[in-house]
Amino acid sequence: MATTRKAKEVKEEPLEKQLWKAADKLRKNIDAAEYKHVVLGLIFLKYISDAFEEMFTKLAKGEGEYAGADPEDKDEYKAENIFFVPAEARWSFLQDNAKQPDIGTLVDGAMDAIEMENPSLRGVLPKVFARQNLDPTSLGGLIDLVSNIALGDAKARSADVLGHVFEYFLGEFALAEGKQGGQFYTPRSIVELLVAMLEPYKGRVFDPCCGSGGMFVQSEKFVAEHQGRINDISIYGQESNQTTWRLAKMNLAIRGIDSSQVKWNNEGSFLNDAHKDLKADFVIANPPFNDSDWSGDLLRGDGRWQYGTPPTGNANFAWLQHFVYHLAPTGRAGVVLAKGALTSKTSGEGDIRRTLIAEGNVIDCIVNLPAKLFLNTQIPAALWFMNRARNNGHPRKNEILFIDGRNLGYLINRRSRELSQEDIHKITATYHAWRTGEKGYEDIKGFCASVSLERVQELDYVLTPGRYVGLPDEEDDFNFAERFTALKTEFEEQLAEEAALNQAIAENLAKVKV
Repeated sequence: MATTRKAKEVKEEPLEKQLWKAADKLRKNIDAAEYKHVVLGLIFLKYISDAFEEMFTKLAKGEGEYAGADPEDKDEYKAENIFFVPAEARWSFLQDNAKQPDIGTLVDGAMDAIEMENPSLRGVLPKVFARQNLDPTSLGGLIDLVSNIALGDAKARSADVLGHVFEYFLGEFALAEGKQGGQFYTPRSIVELLVAMLEPYKGRVFDPCCGSGGMFVQSEKFVAEHQGRINDISIYGQESNQTTWRLAKMNLAIRGIDSSQVKWNNEGSFLNDAHKDLKADFVIANPPFNDSDWSGDLLRGDGRWQYGTPPTGNANFAWLQHFVYHLAPTGRAGVVLAKGALTSKTSGEGDIRRTLIAEGNVIDCIVNLPAKLFLNTQIPAALWFMNRARNNGHPRKNEILFIDGRNLGYLINRRSRELSQEDIHKITATYHAWRTGEKGYEDIKGFCASVSLERVQELDYVLTPGRYVGLPDEEDDFNFAERFTALKTEFEEQLAEEAALNQAIAENLAKVKV
C-alpha cells in the first residue's frame, strides 16, 4: 500500500520539476552556468523540430490548401513563420543517434545547419555539445529526457509545454548560479507584478536591459490571458551581454514571439542606444543596481538628461531618464531600482528626483519590495511607476501613490523570497483603483497612502513609502520579547550551520596530502 501511495506522489509532481531533477542528475561535474546552454539548447531544438515536423506532415499529406506542396520546400515554412530544419538537424535523427559516441558532434552540426537555413537564428544557438566535459552517455540521456516532454500531446500543446519548461529551467538555472543568475533572470513574481500593474494590452513594449526576455514573455502571456490579440503588441529590446541575448532570442522564438527588434551590442544602452528614435507605450525593466561602470563621463551633455545630469558613479538616475526619454506622450513605465534611489541626495541625485516630481510630474507610484526577492543582490529594491500623461486628465495628477510591500511574500528557501498571487493581486488592485479614480480606493495604514505633491515637497522629495503610509494598527501591539526570541533562534541556527560548514571544510582540508 505504501509503495502505491509513493508512486502516486511521484506521479503528481509537476512535469517541469521531474525533468529538472532528472536533468540535474545528468549534470555531474559541469558548472551550472555552462550546463544551462546544453539543456536549454536541446529544449529549443526539440521545439523547432516539433513545429517543423507538424508542418512537414501537413505538406506531405497535400490536402486542401497544401495540395501539390513539396514538404522540403523552404518557402512553405517561411510563409507560416516556421523555422526550416534540415534532415540532419531533425529531432528524430538525433534521437536515433543518441547512443552514438559522436552524438555531441552531431548536435553541434545540427545547430550549425539550422543557423545556415534561418538567418534570424545566426549566432544565437549554442555549439557546446562536443566538449570533453560533457560525456556522450549523459548527453544521450538528456536527449531521451527531452524527447519525452509533452509526448503524446498534440504538437500545438507540445509547443506550450516546451515553452513552459524552458522558462522554468531558466529560473532553476538562475537559482543554481546564484549571484550570476540574477544577471540574466528577473524572478517571475516581480515580472508578473510589473506587467500586471502596467497592463500592456496594445502598443510598443520596450526593455533596454532585457536579460533573457522574461518581461516580453510575460507581456504576451498577459495579453493572451485577457483575451487580447498578441499581434497588438510589438517588442523592442537591447542587451549588452551576448550570451544572455542568445538566451532571450531562444526564449522568445520558443514562444513564437517576433524578436527581430531585440538587439545586442557590446556598448550597451547608454553608449550605443539601438532604438534611438523609439517612443514606447510601455517600458518594463530591471536594470543593474547602482552601476558605477556605465561610462557616464563620456555622456555629460547627452540629450536624454532632461531632468539633470546623473553622477558618473551611479547609473540609477541615468536609467530613469533613459526610460522617460523613450516613452511616448501617453507612455508608462514600470521599473526596478535599488531602494537608495528613493532617498539619495549625493552628487545631484536629490535634485534630479525633485525635478522628476516637481517639474516633470512623471512619478505615479512607488512600491517598496520585501527583502530576498533577487538572486544576485541583497540590496533592498523598490518599483517605480512613471506616467508621461499625468497632466492630461489623470484623476490624481497632483498625488503619488505609495505602497509598502515589505511584509509581503513567502520564503521559498532560506535565502530567497517570492510574492504570492494574492500579494500581486493586492498591490495591482490597489494601484488600478487609485489610478482610475474609482471609489474602491482608500488609504490603508501601514500599506498604502495617496500623498499630495505638496506633502512630498515638505519631506524634501524623499520617496520611501514607509515615510507616508505609517505603521499598521496591529504594530501597536508589538511584542518585543516574542520578536527577540524568534530572531535569537534564527541567529543561533545560522551559527550552528556555519560551525558545521567550517567543521566539514576542516575535515576535507585534513584529507588533502601536499
